[in-house]
Amino acid sequence: MSDVSHAPGAFSEGRHLFSVRVYYEDTDFSGIVYHANYLRFIERARTEMLRERNMHQGEIHTGDAIFFVVARMNLEFLRPARMDDLLIVETKAVKIGAAVLELDQIVRRDADILFTARVFIAAVSNGKPCRLPKLLREKLSSIAENPAS
Repeated sequence: MSDVSHAPGAFSEGRHLFSVRVYYEDTDFSGIVYHANYLRFIERARTEMLRERNMHQGEIHTGDAIFFVVARMNLEFLRPARMDDLLIVETKAVKIGAAVLELDQIVRRDADILFTARVFIAAVSNGKPCRLPKLLREKLSSIAENPAS
């Protein structure tokens, strides 16, 4: 397993790894991570995964006026994370379609899997689904298990 403590994220064995420390603000009154914060953790990890492949969302948005929106998520909350835990968010691109990215994301503490998500992200332009530009598809294909069909 790669050490990601010196960088926001890194690729290892086809997965992007991103570390997150749980702070007081991430928890509810009992000291357990509030469920909605897992979505924040995995969003940050997706952004850093793109950044690691030299895809900056600000540039994507201004260039072709294409935005990424979450179209669907399948979530499982398996175990609680607590204040001061160091978590790793693993992100794996499962499939890159014409307009949709399909990702698997896992949040774990050491070997314990705490949370899983299957995330479907759609490309949108002018409020409507659109195809990903060729250059962007090529960059994304470098991180996918099953590139474009």
